[in-house]
Amino acid sequence: MTLAPAYAIGHKLLASSNATSHTLELFLDYACPFSAKLWHTLDTQVVPWLRTQHGDRVTVVFRHQVQPWHPNSTLMHEASLAVERLHPQAFGLYSSALFTRQREFFDENTVNMSRTEIYRALAVLATSVNAVNDSVAVLQLLDIQQAPAAAEAKNAGNAVTNDLKYHIKLARAQGIHVSPTVLFDGIRDDAVSSSWSLEQWQAWLGPKLDDQPRL
Repeated sequence: MTLAPAYAIGHKLLASSNATSHTLELFLDYACPFSAKLWHTLDTQVVPWLRTQHGDRVTVVFRHQVQPWHPNSTLMHEASLAVERLHPQAFGLYSSALFTRQREFFDENTVNMSRTEIYRALAVLATSVNAVNDSVAVLQLLDIQQAPAAAEAKNAGNAVTNDLKYHIKLARAQGIHVSPTVLFDGIRDDAVSSSWSLEQWQAWLGPKLDDQPRL
C-alpha cells in the first residue's frame, strides 16, 4: 500500500526510484521490545545491505502499530510524527532513538509522570539526537490545550492527532493486530522473527528480490 504524500519522505527507510519495485512494510510499536530488536537489525544491517545490493528493487516502509497495552506507545508515536512534521528526513534518526531509549518510557519508569511531562521528555530526546533543533517546536505540536471549563472540553487531541488516526486506520484496514508485523508486497508473513540475523533476512528476501519485479 502506498504512503500518503505527507509521510512519503520520513516513513520510507529505503526508497526505490523503480516504479515496479517491491515493498517491504514494517508495522512496529516504539514501546515494544520485539519491535526494537527487529528495528535495530533492519536499520543497522538489513537496510544497508538492501541499499547496496538491491536498492532499485525494493522500498522499505515504516508503519505505526500502536498497541494499547503499552499506554505510552501513543505518546511516542505522536512524538515521531511531530518530528516528521518539523524535519521529515530525521524521522528515521528519531525512530532509532525511541527504540534505543524505549525503556525510559516503559510503565514502571513513567508511572508518576503526567502526560505533559512525558511529552517533554520525548521532545528533549528529539533535540538530544539532533532530530530537531528546538524542543519547544515539538511541544507545540504535542501539547494539549486545557479547556477553560470542564463543560467546554472537546477531547480534540493535539496537532498530530489526525496524523496518528490515519496510520491507525491504515493498520486496522489491513488487519494488523500486533507488532512487529512484516508484509512483503502486501502479503503478511508471520514467519518473520524479530530475532532474525542478517543472514536469515538475506535468505528470506533474496529469492523474492531475485524474481522479476511485479507489474
